[in-house]
Amino acid sequence: MILTDQKSLTQLSDQRLHTYWQQRVFSKLLGLQYRIVYRPGSDNRAADALSRHPAPMASCAAVSTLVPSWISAVVASYAQDSSAQSMIAKLALDPVAVPNFTLQSGVLRYRSRIWVGHDVSLQQRLLSEFHASAWGGHSGAPVTFRRLKRCFAWKGMKTAVQQFVQACSVCQQSKPDRSKLPGLLQPLPVPDTAWQVISLDFIEGLPLSASFNYIMVVVDLLTKYSHFIPLKHPFMAAGVAQSFFNTIYRLHGLPQSLVSDRDRIFTSHFWSELFKLADVKLCHSSAYHPQSDGQTERVNQCLETYLRSFVHACPTKWSSWLTAAEFWYNTCTHSTTGRTPFEALYGYPPRLLPVALGSTANEEVTQWVSGRDWMDQLLQHHLNRAKQHMKKHADLHRSE
Repeated sequence: MILTDQKSLTQLSDQRLHTYWQQRVFSKLLGLQYRIVYRPGSDNRAADALSRHPAPMASCAAVSTLVPSWISAVVASYAQDSSAQSMIAKLALDPVAVPNFTLQSGVLRYRSRIWVGHDVSLQQRLLSEFHASAWGGHSGAPVTFRRLKRCFAWKGMKTAVQQFVQACSVCQQSKPDRSKLPGLLQPLPVPDTAWQVISLDFIEGLPLSASFNYIMVVVDLLTKYSHFIPLKHPFMAAGVAQSFFNTIYRLHGLPQSLVSDRDRIFTSHFWSELFKLADVKLCHSSAYHPQSDGQTERVNQCLETYLRSFVHACPTKWSSWLTAAEFWYNTCTHSTTGRTPFEALYGYPPRLLPVALGSTANEEVTQWVSGRDWMDQLLQHHLNRAKQHMKKHADLHRSE
């Protein structure tokens, strides 16, 4: 009978032996008649005593405590702070003499937080540790202040955190600029007549449809009337100018000013010289500047949405829908003018249904048909009001 306090050894003959030591010990038991019996360690005292190490000659009963090195710096900061020395003197005589303050092992605590004396260098070290370290992560002033507030407190700590974060050079270089844009918004002037000022832009990346894969969008600044011209890429500045001449010039004449982004076609020498000879001013906007050519970008979004809605199943047929898309957009009521671009340009609403609806008794339509000058004045009034509204709200986030 073999007594053991390891219960797993009772299944020694049934388990698989993996190590060399197990196989060597088990080979000594082969051929013997034995039985392994489990006995708890409290009852198996003889074997348990043999497995113990002998008692040491002497025992150490010392208790060590961890004292951070910066605690001494905090205590030393009280020597430069007269108010802290006064509180320490009062709390040494009466632990409840100063409200919300306690004295523990020479360290002042304000509501269980360590009070730091008037030592600027120590405060800057703590701010750097809680803001610029790896676990500080160069967080903003609110996050750094909350993290620092959990452990420390001193007079003017919130202001010190804000000044430290604002002066951090790493934050200034790596974080985006959240300040207001310099300069107030200056909207483009409202033109006097239709097709006096127009804007141009391209829609690219379209699937090939009837040899076309580009769309040139032309928008009138006054009436918001738009033309969608399909193009084949690659194209040259001369080809774009020819398409502009065949579509825009033959219908509306030559504009006085043309607003576009800095596409290489619009900035090409040929395009610039062509309109210079025609006495047309080219107005190039900077990149990602929707304040100047934003209306063309908005028309691009409307056209793309229209084409996605109707040709999503057959994307190579988008060129056949371009005429319908142009009529759809020009017959939609514009939010700025309150009229459709078709009605603003021609003075009467388009005929949408193929049946005769009879003569209209709407006096407003009659006035629009008979008074072209009054229509231009009304359009200018609505555009000026929209631009002033846009300027008012945009200037809230800008500086002089």
